[in-house]
Amino acid sequence: MAQKGGGGSGKGKGASDVSVIAPVDLREALEERYLRYALSTITGRALPDARDGLKPVHRRILYGMHILRLDPGAPFKKCAKIVGDVMGSFHPHGDQAIYDALVRLAQDFSSRYPLVDGQGNFGNVDGDSAAAYRYTEARMTAVARSLLEGIDEDAIDFIPNYSGEEKEPVVLPSALPNLLANGAQGIAVGMATSIPPHNLAELCDAALYLISHRKATAEQLLTFVQGPDFPTGGIVVDKREEIIETYRTGRGSFRVRARWVKEELPRGGWVIVVTEIPYGVQKSRLIERLAELISERKLPLVADVRDESAEDVRIVFEPRARTVDPALMMETLFKLSELETRFTMNMNVLVDGVTPRVVSLDEALRQWLDHRRTVLQRRSRHRLAAIVRRIEQLEGMVIVFLNLDEVIRIIREEDDAKGELKTAFKLTDLQVEYILDTRLRALRRLEEMELKKELGELSAERKEIEALLADEDKQWKTIAWQVRELKKTYGPQTPKGKRRTSFEDAPEAIDLDLAEAMIEREPVTIVVSEKGWIRALKGHVQDLSTLQFKGDDALAASFFAQTTSKILALASNGKAYTLDASKLPGGRGHGEPIRLFAEIEEGADVVAVLPHVAGAALLLVTNDGRGFVVSEDDLLSSTRKGRAALNVEPPSILKIVTQAEGDHVAIIGENRKLLVFPLSEAPRMARGKGVRMQRYKDGGVADAKVFALKDGLTWTDASSRVFTIDKAELKDWIGHRAEAGRLPPRGFPRNNRFG
Repeated sequence: MAQKGGGGSGKGKGASDVSVIAPVDLREALEERYLRYALSTITGRALPDARDGLKPVHRRILYGMHILRLDPGAPFKKCAKIVGDVMGSFHPHGDQAIYDALVRLAQDFSSRYPLVDGQGNFGNVDGDSAAAYRYTEARMTAVARSLLEGIDEDAIDFIPNYSGEEKEPVVLPSALPNLLANGAQGIAVGMATSIPPHNLAELCDAALYLISHRKATAEQLLTFVQGPDFPTGGIVVDKREEIIETYRTGRGSFRVRARWVKEELPRGGWVIVVTEIPYGVQKSRLIERLAELISERKLPLVADVRDESAEDVRIVFEPRARTVDPALMMETLFKLSELETRFTMNMNVLVDGVTPRVVSLDEALRQWLDHRRTVLQRRSRHRLAAIVRRIEQLEGMVIVFLNLDEVIRIIREEDDAKGELKTAFKLTDLQVEYILDTRLRALRRLEEMELKKELGELSAERKEIEALLADEDKQWKTIAWQVRELKKTYGPQTPKGKRRTSFEDAPEAIDLDLAEAMIEREPVTIVVSEKGWIRALKGHVQDLSTLQFKGDDALAASFFAQTTSKILALASNGKAYTLDASKLPGGRGHGEPIRLFAEIEEGADVVAVLPHVAGAALLLVTNDGRGFVVSEDDLLSSTRKGRAALNVEPPSILKIVTQAEGDHVAIIGENRKLLVFPLSEAPRMARGKGVRMQRYKDGGVADAKVFALKDGLTWTDASSRVFTIDKAELKDWIGHRAEAGRLPPRGFPRNNRFG
């Protein structure tokens, strides 16, 4: 690659065309130019300064409004005037880009603490854009005024603007931690930033703690800063450990959900009302998308959605049926729509205004506090210089007061009044110029007491400032006082300071069964026959004596459930099958075989049928005495093929299924030996072969049960009489798992069963 240089030509002797060719490596040229572009984008456009939390365009807009004197109490001015001045003096980019940035600073749904007070149409949460800048007007808010506090007191450095004709600030004094209070978003070259807004009162508390504990960590500061505080509210549903890790590293994300309430309607009806939507979501687009999902039948639990919003958000959802669970309906909406979003956090900022780096919460606050100390020192030096100058002038005026007639004579009669005054009264140039600039009328009205009073006050203030500049602890105490005053203005009791975003525990991940959600919840009684036929009677039926069975079949088990319940059927092959109570045949006939609802292998029999109880556990035991404890939740399956639980090898079979409620296991073998051992010795597994429960020389297990030792062991005899042996009497049978046991107490049933 070659680059052609400029040439010159001339006529006459010795003149010739000159051409200079300079070889340039294409890769190096592209890298150098692209790097220059990337750096200018990173430092000059996309990333905020860690000290004032502003990008250059925002800083220039606020400074431009400061020059126009658009303070909070001043009359509004057309945004066209503001944009024009900012573009002409400081920001040589498109007027629309400047206006878009100004609009965002004025939107109370975009900025947690708006920096611009807008008059006119500045857009809305629906996503409608603002009116053209010739129609809107603006001025600064009190928050913006705080960011500029002390800018005319040499608090920060100024640099020439793009044309070199004016000066613009490098950074604003920033009397509040704007980076975290309002957040920031931007995309640079090869890096981006995304910082959520936070609650200013909480940031003040964290800053005060950091002032007194300079090495505090992000985790310690999160005692005060709960997390993001979005202007549109919502609920953050993340675990606390995840939030801590996000702030510790400066990278992560937050799950933000809409806030909703259930509103009751007459005659048992109800609707869901969403009052807050996640930050950054356009309401009109959200409603549009929800309507599409309903029409496409992707939200079978929702019948309709309508927007009843006025000034506040109010989105109403009607359920498909009254029996729909509100929480389940909202889970489907969160899963499929922008009612739940993820806000990515990437605290990539310009540290010291120069170096792009991802910072933690404590680093971000520390940057602001260090900046505030620098601002305090510079403003103090500026004030000190002004005091020294004024003291010098006052000392000269005191001399004038004591020699007023002579001073007036010299001024009136002498040609070189300045030189004569300096010589006669040993005055400095500053003092003489001040005297000569003072009107004669003012000189005649001088009062010694007034002069000395002002001189004394200034001298006292001078000592205070000199002491402040010499003592770092005093500087931090002053900054702490400023932070406390800031918290009073934006405390949690004020309208702006009140926290809007709340926190909840992260919801458990659940598999949404929409078909089940549509089932009306009603009580039923499940009846199982000895030959494996099942049916569901309406209601909770206590008396089953009139039930009819087929042929020589009889009642094996019955229990109460709901139409929404899951029923567990465990077979002798060690598998568990899940039945839906709502799909079982009614109680008018004899029911239907369980095999019609589950693919139970040939040769396997149903051992137990029971209702699923979330969190409960079962003790499974094979006929040869092996077993373990399993959670009922681990037995649920979504297919007819069931789920393997206890691994059995023929001729072994699953023989006993009993509730594991208690602290001890009682097991008796066909050899009539009883053993009691702690339940903790039986392993808890989701699937496996199990361990030896009781040792037998001949035969196998007859029965087993789990009980609470303090309540004693009970059994029922053939005459339905209940016997109980208390803890003290059981001591001879209490041992350890896999022991043989001994003959049961007198009166134990001959069939070796607990009843």
